[in-house]
Amino acid sequence: QVQLVESGGGLVQAGGSLRLSCQASGRTFSGSSMGWFRQAPEKEREFVARINWSHNTYYTDSVKGRFTISRDNAKNTVYLQMNSLKSEDTAVYYCVAGVVGPISADYWGKGTLVTVSL
Repeated sequence: QVQLVESGGGLVQAGGSLRLSCQASGRTFSGSSMGWFRQAPEKEREFVARINWSHNTYYTDSVKGRFTISRDNAKNTVYLQMNSLKSEDTAVYYCVAGVVGPISADYWGKGTLVTVSL
């Protein structure tokens, strides 16, 4: 059974940083993509970032230059370093893996809440 477990969420002031981690278990994703989606209150879920098996990365425009996605295949883990956080980054962040598209993915974590205060 595949499980994706996120950690690292919390409360941070605007301009601050957080690092999210996602540990996968049940299968290896070294040959697949891993990534992050988020859903803000009363908004639709949106794609944030993706990293493929060869470490090519893709970001939604609103986080480019502020967020960095990375992965450690030996640990079956993906990270999201978030800098210069803004109030509009407040959301539940979901780890995804497998075939990761702009609106969907094969596997999902349960999410971790990031709250950015003014």
